[in-house]
Amino acid sequence: MTKHNDIIVTNKRHWEKMVKEGCGFTRPWLELDANLISQYVKGQLNPVPEPLLVMYPSSVLADVESKDVLCLAAGGGQQSVVFSLLGAHVTVVDLAEGQLRGDQKAATHYGYEIDTIQGDMRDLSCVGDKSFDLVYGTGMSYVPDVKQVYSEVAGVLRTGGKYRVNFTNPATEFVDCDDWDGEGYRITRPYTERIRRLEDGPIEFRHTLSSIFNGLLALGLSIKHVQEAPYYYQHVQAAPGSWEHWLTYVPGFAIVARKD
Repeated sequence: MTKHNDIIVTNKRHWEKMVKEGCGFTRPWLELDANLISQYVKGQLNPVPEPLLVMYPSSVLADVESKDVLCLAAGGGQQSVVFSLLGAHVTVVDLAEGQLRGDQKAATHYGYEIDTIQGDMRDLSCVGDKSFDLVYGTGMSYVPDVKQVYSEVAGVLRTGGKYRVNFTNPATEFVDCDDWDGEGYRITRPYTERIRRLEDGPIEFRHTLSSIFNGLLALGLSIKHVQEAPYYYQHVQAAPGSWEHWLTYVPGFAIVARKD
């Protein structure tokens, strides 16, 4: 059995390495402006330019001015920029110190204030008694049990607050770019396989649809919206085996739930 501390140490090391290598998820978004983001929220951008394509569904960006937003396991100076430029008070919790430096770099670049906290999304005691109107969560493939995160999120959400979280489609959780066989991306691992540890890489977990959805309902959260990742129609001309091409075949999805 993979221990809690082993998961933390291994995945933290992976993401600190990604920061040093300049992985796309670790590079701050330093060329955005509030007007462009506002147009996206209003549905006035077609097609939606990257990187805003990552911020779906756009409804979670509406009416966040002066609201308290937690970007959970979403460090790197990306999602926090969008919410901050829309006038939200943003806190970022991320396992990797390097990722949080990206959020601070973006805050300095744009001239807003932000709170960054290094911590595990399975334990939000690090934010103290602070409550949030919105939790924007990512990175669920790095935790073994969604209920651990859900419970913590429910505890820091205000009544009426929303929780946005995204997942890879469980059926294709362990399908990678190098699984392209000339016609498609092959599923080679059985659905019963729940954990994968890559050599010199992270420890990843597959969650079932039952646990993903029922875990939210069990905590009294109501599911308000579900949307597939919009990447699948943006990169149809990408080269087979590339990250962009992979996204057109195995899109994930996001859930928006509310604490009633």
